Amino acid sequence: MDTAAFLRRIGLSGYDGPPRLEALTQLHEAFVDQVPYETVQYQLTPGGPIDPEEVAKRIVAREAGGYCFQLNGSFALLLTQLGYRVAMHRGGVQTVNRPGDIDGSHLVLTVTGLAEDPDRVWLVDAGLGDGLRQPMPLETGEAEQYPFTLRLRRSEKTDGWRLDHDPRANLIGMDFESAPVTLDAFAAKHAELSADPSSPFVRLASAFRRTPKSVVVLRSIGLTETYADRVDNQLLDTPADYFTALADIFRLPLPHYTAADRDTLWRRVWSQYEAFRSQART
Repeated sequence: MDTAAFLRRIGLSGYDGPPRLEALTQLHEAFVDQVPYETVQYQLTPGGPIDPEEVAKRIVAREAGGYCFQLNGSFALLLTQLGYRVAMHRGGVQTVNRPGDIDGSHLVLTVTGLAEDPDRVWLVDAGLGDGLRQPMPLETGEAEQYPFTLRLRRSEKTDGWRLDHDPRANLIGMDFESAPVTLDAFAAKHAELSADPSSPFVRLASAFRRTPKSVVVLRSIGLTETYADRVDNQLLDTPADYFTALADIFRLPLPHYTAADRDTLWRRVWSQYEAFRSQART
C-alpha cells in the first residue's frame, strides 16, 4: 500500500507518531467519512479484488469504495503499516432479512498495542455501513456515536462479542468470534457475495457514508440522511442527480466509467427502484 497516498485520500496527510487512541480514532473517523461502503461496483462487473493493496489502489483512484472485506481489509493493512497490532475475526450481521449467523459474511477488526494501554482491546470496524464511527473498547457497555447509540456485550451465539445497533439503524446487530483468522478465511464468501446474481450486494446498488453530523444511505435511487432529531428522504430521479450524489456525497466520482457505463448503471438502479415500488404495492 502507498500509505502516504491513502492517508491523503482520507484527508490525513502528515500523519506521524506512535499508535495512540487519539490517532486511531482520527483514522477511523476519517476512513468512514471519506471512503464509502458501497455495492455500486458490483452492478456492471460483479466480483472484484479482496487483496488489500488492490482495493487500496481503487480507493485512492476514487474508482470504488468497498464493503466489509475490502474496507476492513485495506484499513487493517493501513493500521498495520502505521504500527498498530491488528487482528481479523469472522462475524455475521443481523438485519430484518438475515438471522445474523456467524458465517464469515462479515470481517471484523480488533486493535491492541496502543501506547496508553498496550493490552486493552479495541473494536474497529469501518465496514458496517452505518455502524461504528469510532473505535469502541471491547468491553460490555455502550457508546454514543452520533446520531446512534451502540452497545457491546458478550455474544450468545459464539465465544465472542455482540454489537447491538441503534433501533433507527439499517442493521439490528453483529456477532463475531474472538478467535483471530487471516483474510483467506473470507475469500470464498467474498466470491459468493460479490459475484453471485442472487447476492443482495449484486441485486441492489447501495452506498453508505458515516459523516460527523449524520448517516447518509443510498439504495438504488433513494437517498436517506439520518440525524439525531430527524430523517430526510429524497429520490434522485435523474441521472445527473444520481451521479452528482455519488461524486459529492459519497466521494465516488467513478472516473473510469464511460458514458455508456453510466447509462447502463442508471438503467439498472432505476429498474431496482421500480421493482421495489412494484413489490410495495403488492
